[in-house]
Amino acid sequence: MIAHFANEQIARRGLMFVLSSPSGAGKTTLTRLLREQEPSLILSVSVTTRKRRPSEVDGVHYHFIRESEFFAMRECGALLESAHVHGNHYGSPRDRVEQALNEGKDVLFDIDYQGAQQLTASSPDDVVSIFILPPSMQELRARLERRAEDSAEIIEKRLAAARKEINSWRDYRYVLVNDDLDKTFLQLRMILAAERLKRERQTGLEPIIDRLVDQ
Repeated sequence: MIAHFANEQIARRGLMFVLSSPSGAGKTTLTRLLREQEPSLILSVSVTTRKRRPSEVDGVHYHFIRESEFFAMRECGALLESAHVHGNHYGSPRDRVEQALNEGKDVLFDIDYQGAQQLTASSPDDVVSIFILPPSMQELRARLERRAEDSAEIIEKRLAAARKEINSWRDYRYVLVNDDLDKTFLQLRMILAAERLKRERQTGLEPIIDRLVDQ
């Protein structure tokens, strides 16, 4: 990704655009909308040991793998981050992300708070983290029930986990309440646009500045 300045293309380093939320708060829908409206974003497709849901496609929503494969990836450093959530393992493959950032491309992450904390700790200058809150626990329950993909027992576990996850909100750079999907999506795009223009990311500014001061 490159910015334009005085008819020149300014190189910049890519960023990690990280979305987290309790299950059912809307991050998956927002991720889909971002990919539709921001086609230059590269989605980091996580690996998981969780069973595939009927609505999910392997390689699109997740890479569904065996536990032994997951542990091997983690041991050899092939994962940027990993987490154990609701009895299953999740992780973000490293190679494609690092290549994209070096090429000035932005990478979108749909991950939980454990993964977001690991990314922020290891790459604080690259990470733009956003936590998506539900408007209420009652609405969160209703969304999980409308999804009709989990048993009543699993829904109760997700609601209990949500309260713990929400307490991590201070670890994020931005926090949005998803009470209106269109409004929240607009806010996300505004954050993305502003973060792309930060001086620290504009790796190609120095030659332009040198020419300006020498004129």
